[in-house]
Amino acid sequence: MKNQVVSQELSDQASELTLDVDSVRNDFPVLHQEVHGCPLVYLDNGASSQKPEVVIQKIAEYYSEQHSNVHRGVHTLSQRATDLYEEVRENVRSLINARSTREIIYVRGTTEAINLVAFSYGMKNMQPGDEILITEMEHHSNIVPWQLLCERSGATLKIVPINDQGELIMKSYEELLTNQTKIVAVTHVSNALGTVNPVAKITEMAHAAGAVVLIDGAQGVPHKPIDVQAIGCDFYAFSGHKIYGPTGVGVLYGREVVLEEMPPWQGGGDMIKQVRLDGSEYNDLPYKFEAGTPNIAGVIGLGTAIEYVMELGLNAINKHESLLLDYALTKAEQQSGLRVIGSASERASLLSFVLDGVHPHDVGTVLDHEGVAVRAGHHCAMPVMEHFGVPATVRASWGIYNTYDELDRLFEGIDKVQELFRK
Repeated sequence: MKNQVVSQELSDQASELTLDVDSVRNDFPVLHQEVHGCPLVYLDNGASSQKPEVVIQKIAEYYSEQHSNVHRGVHTLSQRATDLYEEVRENVRSLINARSTREIIYVRGTTEAINLVAFSYGMKNMQPGDEILITEMEHHSNIVPWQLLCERSGATLKIVPINDQGELIMKSYEELLTNQTKIVAVTHVSNALGTVNPVAKITEMAHAAGAVVLIDGAQGVPHKPIDVQAIGCDFYAFSGHKIYGPTGVGVLYGREVVLEEMPPWQGGGDMIKQVRLDGSEYNDLPYKFEAGTPNIAGVIGLGTAIEYVMELGLNAINKHESLLLDYALTKAEQQSGLRVIGSASERASLLSFVLDGVHPHDVGTVLDHEGVAVRAGHHCAMPVMEHFGVPATVRASWGIYNTYDELDRLFEGIDKVQELFRK
């Protein structure tokens, strides 16, 4: 794996190829094990993806040979670490087609990115009478920060409803948008339903009303090409661990003109140019928002993960996962007693479902004993569960290394669940 940004030409070529899943699976050490005596089937990618060997080795190499703090040292190790760390901004910029690396801010993950916007942009700009629009399908991380902001600023939180297919009711969105709307925050892909939202249209409508737009891209970036300039959003957030990178690192993209006007949200080293006892001068973008020693190894690992998926080709990844989705939906239709939650016309690579007479936690436990790892619960999307009248769902979510045979294993496990609970 080259330690440089994959060229757009190489990415375009790779995107036309069919994903070689057998080769991909060989890159992931964790997949080659048994759980409860059964070969592991990992279908919990919506929570966190596994890591290829190249990412694991890159992090080990950094700690073994190159570790030092960044930006502050004149010695060789510090300069090496700084170069590696800063090169990743170009990887990220290329991945999401940002205009400049000045628009790429390192954070701990999507949650921190949303909180940064809420408490930097939000606390500066929101006043009593202003409104924030979110949707009924949001992850808690794109609900609670806005509730906190409303409590502190006097703004009002309004909710765009969903229909029983799990799609946004765009007519309601249009009606809720007013000249009091200052922020629109919406998920690109629902983590609980798989719904893919029309974020470019949502952004266009919000801008026409005078609002800024934040997109929660945690479930978007791993599965499809992202172009923040084409979307037009003001902010786009995602996490490294969902795109085959390390935990504890993520990205906030922000339009430079918006970021320039935002105050720092944390104080400390590296986010300043000059510190005096009577006041301080803040650093330029993006460092103004990166206080303290960062997750250097995590950023470097993220850069390698981005190179990895771009070499595979995001269009090829999307095609592979879409075919698996079609297969899973066909199998689900044939499974008696299974109810799929959400049936949006455009959706990403997950299946959320309930089984008649069986709690999702019991389904997840039995599947685990068959070696099949799924997520069971409310998926940090309690309003979605409330809408569909269920306490929880079982969520199977797949990625670049999953196969048709593994989906067969999932449904064989579901058969065993139903057989066990009929007894």
